[in-house]
Amino acid sequence: MTVPDLEHALDALSARVSSLREARTAYPSELAPTLDAALAELDTAAELLAEARVELDKSARRQNGRKDGPQRELKLLRQVFRAFPVPVIVLDGGGVVRRINPETSRVLGSPDGYLVGRSFPLLVDVSRRAAFRSHLTSVLQTGQPAAFETRLAHQGRSHTVQLALTRLTMPGEPQQMVAAVALPTEVQLPGPRAERPEQSDGALLMAAARRQDLLARMGALLLDEEALRQPVALPRAARLLAADWADWVIADMVRDGLPRRQVVVAPKDHPLGGLVRQVEKASPAMSQVVTQILDRGTGSVHEMVDDETLLGFCADGPLLTAMGAGSLLCVPIGSGDGALTLVREHDRPPFTLADLAVMQEVGLQLGLAVRAQSSFQSRSRAADALSASVAPRKLPDVPGYEASAIYHPGASVGAEFYDVFPVSGGWGFALGGAAGKGEEAASVSAMVRGGLRVLSTWESDPDVVVGKVNEALVRQGTGMFVMAAAGFVEGRTIRLSSAGHHPAALVQPDGSVRFAAGGGVPLGISPVAETSVEELTVGVGETLVLYSEGLISSRNDRGEPYGEERLADVLGRCAGQAPATVVKAVEADRHAFSAGQVWDEIVILALRGV
Repeated sequence: MTVPDLEHALDALSARVSSLREARTAYPSELAPTLDAALAELDTAAELLAEARVELDKSARRQNGRKDGPQRELKLLRQVFRAFPVPVIVLDGGGVVRRINPETSRVLGSPDGYLVGRSFPLLVDVSRRAAFRSHLTSVLQTGQPAAFETRLAHQGRSHTVQLALTRLTMPGEPQQMVAAVALPTEVQLPGPRAERPEQSDGALLMAAARRQDLLARMGALLLDEEALRQPVALPRAARLLAADWADWVIADMVRDGLPRRQVVVAPKDHPLGGLVRQVEKASPAMSQVVTQILDRGTGSVHEMVDDETLLGFCADGPLLTAMGAGSLLCVPIGSGDGALTLVREHDRPPFTLADLAVMQEVGLQLGLAVRAQSSFQSRSRAADALSASVAPRKLPDVPGYEASAIYHPGASVGAEFYDVFPVSGGWGFALGGAAGKGEEAASVSAMVRGGLRVLSTWESDPDVVVGKVNEALVRQGTGMFVMAAAGFVEGRTIRLSSAGHHPAALVQPDGSVRFAAGGGVPLGISPVAETSVEELTVGVGETLVLYSEGLISSRNDRGEPYGEERLADVLGRCAGQAPATVVKAVEADRHAFSAGQVWDEIVILALRGV
């Protein structure tokens, strides 16, 4: 075959391939005849390659040492290679791409030369990679061509192709090569001048908008109050990323100096067992990409995964192989707090540098959210501990009385307390609060509550106990004062000492309400306590009610205080009822009065004679 004959045959082949494309488009329901014809053209293409090689060998012998011979041969070879109307890839013995023709770049949607130097098996469907390697080895060893069907995936494009492998010797190459000819059999390829979607201005703008939208949604998700109260920031963020940005999302956090797997979100079609469990159990400390990200503190993107061991191994081999990974991106979470890994399968567009930039920002946001969550939960636990230190978990049984209480926290950690405890020869109770808010005020209230309880073990008079607590508070020099009331119960008599506290209310069975004296000077102001002491008799069916400043000072939308007069009206309607019913009725009335608003803590304690 002469060179003009070869050029004529190539032109004819190109025309027939174009006709096949048109037939595939015009008659999509009649694929069998089109496929048979396409396979015949593939055989023709392989024959042309073989004849071209023979012609080049003959030409080389005819040149018989002429200096310009090899150059003319190379030019002819390049011309044939570039003009071939079907994808042709030249591979070395290890399956690495050495040359690709323009049709290959067009079909796979990659820039010219992009695939050179990359491993071709990464484009082959995972289930057929072992078969491809076996065919490649056989062709190299025996010289016999091989053909089989497989799926190629790259840049978000997927093609089922008939792949033909032929051994060849390239001029200037010391090792034998393999020519792979790929004829798509299931997809309609875009025209030669079709613009790649990612290159259009509109597509670029849409991609940028998607990235900005992701950052906005991620910020709103991580700033949600529940994300601070509960450890849900990582799982929520991973699910958001898996919805549009990746097939697999993995979050590893550093604990005790080692990365530990926290979250794995798999594609929806993967069952919870199997591969998902293997990914969850795999140690991130054995993952090359995770350890590199944590060491360097900056992210990396692998547009094509050429090393499938990057994420470590599972029972079935490299994790990335089992996942069908085509592209991978990994960024640090915070400042060395962890690593976020995203994986896309072969049939999706690969990650880009622009994706890396936006994921770096996502990783930074995640790190801030995780640290804020940790700080918030530490403060929340401290607040819970303070709350527990100013209110008992359960009221004890007081002989001859029923007791019930309500503790309603305010908008912040407050300072109210109440308690019921055994004393020498009977029972005691206390209620009060420091003037102020926050952790310091709560700690002072806890100290007063503890002092009243402890000193009551040795003293028989609540007024003596209140005086000693006042002395201790003054010596502490906290600068805070505390309003408090303490009472000792002996039979039907209650001896009550008040230090600047609101007067207790005694509800009679007939619905009448009278208030105790109350008053006195709050604790912590004067070295010598100035208290108001009173003895009350609580008969059967009568109820003694103590309450906090937060109840009385609650206001409605007109700024009017709840007040003791309204409290007396509610208590009068609760005559003869159980203490639990009384405290709930008062709280419900206050809630309605203040339209549900709570500024300060509300404490109500009721003791009913039985």
